Amino acid sequence: MTSRLKQLLSLLGPLCREYLIVDRDFKILEISLEVQRFADAPDEVVVGKDIRLSFPELIGVEDTLMDILQQRQDGFELNAIGRFSDPNNPLYVDFHIIKNNFVIYDQEQLSENQLIIFFEDVTRRMVLEQTLVQATNETSLLFSSLSASKAYIDKIVDSMADALLVTSPSGIIKTVNYSTQNLFGYRESELIGQPISLIIKDANLLNANNQQHLLSDPSFNHLEVVCLTKTGEKVTIAFSCSVIQTETEGVENFIYIGRDITERQRNQKRLAAQHATTRIISESRTIADALPKIIPAIAETLAWDLGELWIPEIEGDKSQYIANLQSAISNPQLRCVETWITPSIAIPELVDLTQKKTLVGDVGFPGRIWATRSPQWIGDLTQEVNIDRDPILAIAGIHGAFGFPLQDDGEILGVMAFYSTDVQRYDPELLEVMAAIGSQLGQFIKRKQAEAALLESEERYRDLFENASDLIQSVTADGKFMYVNRAWRETLGYSQEKIANMSVFDIIHPDAQVHCLQVLQRVMSGEKIERAKMELLTEDGRKISLEGSINCKFVEGKPIATRAILRDITERLLSEAALRQEQEKSEQLILNILPSPIANRLKQDHRIIADDFAEVTVLFADIVGFTQLSSSISPIVLLDLLNQIFTAFDRLCEEHGLEKIKTIGDAYMVVGGLPNPDPNHVDAIAKMALDMQATIPQFCDHTGKVFNIRIGINTGPVVAGVIGLKKFSYDLWGDTVNIASRMESQGVPGRIQVTAATYARLRDQYCFEERGSIDVKGKGKMITYFLVGPK
Repeated sequence: MTSRLKQLLSLLGPLCREYLIVDRDFKILEISLEVQRFADAPDEVVVGKDIRLSFPELIGVEDTLMDILQQRQDGFELNAIGRFSDPNNPLYVDFHIIKNNFVIYDQEQLSENQLIIFFEDVTRRMVLEQTLVQATNETSLLFSSLSASKAYIDKIVDSMADALLVTSPSGIIKTVNYSTQNLFGYRESELIGQPISLIIKDANLLNANNQQHLLSDPSFNHLEVVCLTKTGEKVTIAFSCSVIQTETEGVENFIYIGRDITERQRNQKRLAAQHATTRIISESRTIADALPKIIPAIAETLAWDLGELWIPEIEGDKSQYIANLQSAISNPQLRCVETWITPSIAIPELVDLTQKKTLVGDVGFPGRIWATRSPQWIGDLTQEVNIDRDPILAIAGIHGAFGFPLQDDGEILGVMAFYSTDVQRYDPELLEVMAAIGSQLGQFIKRKQAEAALLESEERYRDLFENASDLIQSVTADGKFMYVNRAWRETLGYSQEKIANMSVFDIIHPDAQVHCLQVLQRVMSGEKIERAKMELLTEDGRKISLEGSINCKFVEGKPIATRAILRDITERLLSEAALRQEQEKSEQLILNILPSPIANRLKQDHRIIADDFAEVTVLFADIVGFTQLSSSISPIVLLDLLNQIFTAFDRLCEEHGLEKIKTIGDAYMVVGGLPNPDPNHVDAIAKMALDMQATIPQFCDHTGKVFNIRIGINTGPVVAGVIGLKKFSYDLWGDTVNIASRMESQGVPGRIQVTAATYARLRDQYCFEERGSIDVKGKGKMITYFLVGPK
């Protein structure tokens, strides 16, 4: 390196100490000590090699480099060239290219056609610049995101269907959305700066002292609060509440998100009132039991303060007013007979004062309901000018009122009225529900009246029924027992006290539930069943079967009660079941002796049975060596072995659809093609014979004795039937049977001998060996064959 070049490098600073000198052909002439670390291919940084091999960034800028050599351009720079051989430590370098106007080599030789390239490590600067740019971009993105998020949140808040309020720790409203304004009827300016108690009826619930305590309670996230609108109307709001940190350290705001659940609560209360009324009606045995429970149930469920029942006044004891109601309807002078008042109205004499009142005609609120025969609603009695205001209600501070008639088929039976100390918004859906409840109660009253009349008429027959041997019961339309006689109680074992709290559905046996309910439905639809069957449970859990007549009593076309006269048939059914079981055993015994078609014919006609069959196949089998075996083992063992063999043959017989005829000693006879004709009888017999032949060796192995089987088969016509009067058996007669027997007796042990008739029908499916001509007893010479097996 020349002194002038050293001087230049010292001027450029420590970052530009690495360099390369190349000639006009871009061949490397000189390199600095560590210049390879800036190369893309360090191994190519060698004197004499083309610089573009190690620094490919110079490819394409050759014209610019020639301009520098010819002094048409002072120099050229490539900035921020990246090297990423180590992904964790990237390297950035700047290229500074100028003409070599310095003397090189120690001989002070000048070069006019050389370029010198200085390399500057700018990694630190590039990393700092990238970090700064990234931070700037992130800050810009964050600012944009925050701005967009604020606008987005503001838009969401304004479009929320739920009400949103933000308050200070002291409960002062700071922010509201449009839904809040619409819900409570205030403008935004009327709410901002006001305490939240302006809209919450319970002002102490959300005051500053209670907020921190309430927010620590998880149940506060689903708090239902009664609020007031600008007009004074009560609405129920379900609030979820949370705390949010403000910009000021340590200062928090409170967020309330509320949803109007007033209508939902009203729906729930309507359903609850309807359910409570239905439950009380179903559980009450009399009108006097039901009505005192229904009034508080409706009032408490709907959150009203006072309830009354008004009915036409009757003469005599108050306890008899329901029974004499019909005569009083024509002269309507209403009297309050039941009153319920909420404990919050502390006027003890109110109930007594109310129940001493009578109303004539359409006087007062109950009189209006009676006169119009329809449900009525008054939001504020104090503003109603067309009705005489009851001074007693004024004392109690009553405002809202609604009521409905109790009626059935247009006949009005009474009036229920309910009152509230609050002004109440008109609720047409509630009036519809109450109209349905009034109709339901009217039907209940009429039904109970009819039941009472029925009970009275049935008293006349009680003595007669009580001493009857049959089981007698009278049951209401909803299943409650009205009467059971002594025989019923003794048979089923229930006491009179327990029966009073039971229904017929409690004692129906589970297996008979569907059938018994169907019977009761048929009876209540008007059908009279003379021979119905029921299964009931006794007190100790036994099943009792009953049979008898059941009918239903109707009043004005409506079912009131069912009456049944039943007799215990449990023992009879057990006897019949035992008899059926014995009959089944007898049937099975006959079927073990005779074919099913023959047994059926014998049961219908005891005459001789004899049938001609044009073609059947008869098989005889005999166990060879069995006689000799009998002399060496006991009779019991011999009989057991024979039973095992014939049982195996019986199973084969069933498998191939053949009919076993009989066994004679150790001989076995089976036939195919009867009593039901079968076109495949010859093939079935052949398979049977081969299977029998294959089965016998198993018993040889079992006993350790050697014996074999000899089988004979013939095909032809027979006569089959049952003859005689005793010990019936199904048998075959004819030449075909005799020849089949000869085929077995004159056969060869271990072989299946068949006649030419059988051979002709099987030769296409089975392999045979011709035995030739043998002398058959009673038939002379016959050609026979040995069945070998299927082809």
